[in-house]
Amino acid sequence: MKGALYIVATPIGNLGDISQRAIDILKQVDLIAAEDTRHSKILLNHFAISTNVSAYHEHNEKQVTEKLIQELLNGKSIALISDAGTPLINDPGYKLVTAAHDNLVKVVPIPGVSAVITALSVSGLPVNRFSFEGYLPAKVEARRKHLQSIANETRTLVFYETPHRIVEVIKEMQEIFGDERQVTIARELTKQFEQLVRDKLSVIGEKLKDETIKIKGEFVVIVEGVTENQMDKAEVLRINKILSGKLSPSDAASLTAKISGRRKNEVYQMVLDQDKVDNPD
Repeated sequence: MKGALYIVATPIGNLGDISQRAIDILKQVDLIAAEDTRHSKILLNHFAISTNVSAYHEHNEKQVTEKLIQELLNGKSIALISDAGTPLINDPGYKLVTAAHDNLVKVVPIPGVSAVITALSVSGLPVNRFSFEGYLPAKVEARRKHLQSIANETRTLVFYETPHRIVEVIKEMQEIFGDERQVTIARELTKQFEQLVRDKLSVIGEKLKDETIKIKGEFVVIVEGVTENQMDKAEVLRINKILSGKLSPSDAASLTAKISGRRKNEVYQMVLDQDKVDNPD
């Protein structure tokens, strides 16, 4: 008889956000697989959950998955939890859930809090279509390249970010996405010092510099997708790039201005701004 694998969402800060169903499942299963056993013990002790806990994280995911699947095939029930929020959302667990399906083990979601959805719900930005980008690459070149690849994305963009990189990342977004793009910073969601700020990228950058937005805790960054006017800018740059291959910069800008209905000086400035983004000092 096979057991069941429960994917259990836990609070992202406020312990009161856990569901009664989640508590019941965590008490009833044979084993809890936790990303950080020491961190999870705080939650489990708070709710008097004495179930055995085993470590399951990115460094042991491959070898432990096989062991847990065997336990499930032997009839044991296991709950997977992450440090906070819904498991697998930028956390380990994919290999385990995939292996469970492959072995016809029942997988049961126990829904609850997710930082992504929590932040989107209060962002004041369109949430009917969004793209979750997780953490951006650590290296500057790779990070800028990724931001440039999604600069014309029309969906709302959602990122996780750390305190030691948040100022630099917002500066890069400002350079690549433009000063006017709307962004919402959600910091320390559901915790005592929760902070939610929505403004233009340029303003958010200043508020981080003067620490109106505190550079502490965990950040969710929600960025507005490209608007119609911003798409016009992208098209102007595309046309100018094509024309520049055949004409002088001055003639290319003049003809681009005629085609797009913009002023020649405006086209020049767009090209200069984009060149700074593409070729930073």
